[in-house]
Amino acid sequence: MAADEATDWGVAACAQALRTGRVSSRELAQAHLARIERADGAIGAFLAVTGELALQQADAADRRRARGEDGPLLGVPYALKDILTTAGTVTTAGSRLLEAYVPPDSSTCYERLTAAGAVLLGKTNLDEFAMGSSTENSAFHATRNPWDHARVPGGSSGGSAAAVAARMAPLALGTDTGGSIRQPAALCGCVGVKPTYGRVSRYGLIAFGSSLDCAGPFARSSADAATVLAAIAGHDPRDATSLDAPVPDYAAALVGDLDGLRVGVVREHLAEGLDDGVRAALEAALDVLVEAGAERVPVSLPHVGYSVASYYLVATAECSANLARYDGIRYGRAAPADTLDELLARTRDEGLGAEVKRRIMLGTYALSRGYFDAYYKQATRVRGRVRADFDAALEDCDVLVGPTVPAPAFRLGEKRDDPLAMYLSDIYTIALNLAGLPGASTPCGLVDGLPVGLQIMGRPLDEATVLRVADAYERRTDWAALRPPEGGAP
Repeated sequence: MAADEATDWGVAACAQALRTGRVSSRELAQAHLARIERADGAIGAFLAVTGELALQQADAADRRRARGEDGPLLGVPYALKDILTTAGTVTTAGSRLLEAYVPPDSSTCYERLTAAGAVLLGKTNLDEFAMGSSTENSAFHATRNPWDHARVPGGSSGGSAAAVAARMAPLALGTDTGGSIRQPAALCGCVGVKPTYGRVSRYGLIAFGSSLDCAGPFARSSADAATVLAAIAGHDPRDATSLDAPVPDYAAALVGDLDGLRVGVVREHLAEGLDDGVRAALEAALDVLVEAGAERVPVSLPHVGYSVASYYLVATAECSANLARYDGIRYGRAAPADTLDELLARTRDEGLGAEVKRRIMLGTYALSRGYFDAYYKQATRVRGRVRADFDAALEDCDVLVGPTVPAPAFRLGEKRDDPLAMYLSDIYTIALNLAGLPGASTPCGLVDGLPVGLQIMGRPLDEATVLRVADAYERRTDWAALRPPEGGAP
């Protein structure tokens, strides 16, 4: 077995090779660690490579298999966004405030993947505290898109998306607060799934927007993503927002056709601002869905145009409240100071980046006396209208579809000084977080040599149908199988 061959395998292929004895878990981990060593210097997907831990976990998986155990993730390597805690391993959330923070316990996602026998290769880069759309806001370094190293991978889970796209890991976990799984999945040419809010436990997920944050998988196919989602989903009593609902057999839903499904095409997602190449890719994707048996239905989400404004009030208000804990005493780097006020001010000024500060100030303003009703309260009303629009549209349709991103990946630095332009990168993804509904992005074409994605949105707790549509599309196209050029040159 050549190492490069092993790193081309997806989750199912890795599991099959392990099951048949073609490769051991240790050998599979070593192949991916070698790939990271060769490739990540140019991409910067990882903040930490946990090589020693990976080999320990791989050896444990080999011993479990020798005892007759089996499982779809047993011995399969993966990468983890560095906002999900790992006991005994530094978890930074991409911030200098936490650059030496070793959490006392692990996130439920990490615990469930460990129980399934998955092997942690390392922690991936992100925009600081998941606040960004390009992974340029990391306090440590920017991540580059594997398809073109001069461009961004999207964000905030850009490190996880880049790791999967560049064949450094067959799967990765990210988090999605306003599109932070789906948008980088689209820009890096891989599959990303945002589950229903509460479907996957948030325990151990360092909070940005508590009513919005979701953890979910990146993979190279929807079938692989379904396997990972099944492993991490389910009720967790440690998370008060965790839903006590049965987890279906996602794999069984991937039947290969869409006979009888009504697919709603969101009119507002086809308006001005959509790149012509992305529009053409979307239309071609819709034709494939119809060929698979789906019925195309036009739908409208009348209030979706207010989503960005609503989101950046709700999310920043929750950010302001959540980040108050980083005071240099309980969390965060303690800066020398003579008074408590000085300690707090210096810790936050020296430890937080510009984008995080911007969002804290926006959120604090929105929650302040005299402005709460005009801003935050009004934003929550709009959020309710957005959810009502989705509910109405999904009464007549099984899923809704549209573009994941308005344009292919932009150049590094292109939007760093224009926060509004950066925020609009998530214009098609934010509404789903406000509504708390599941969604996925799957590759649907190349525009100027760069990948773009088809976004599929579903009813509450109906990730199975979302995955069914994505899988049926992938079976009829080759986009998800494409890999970036070596060297990042389009």
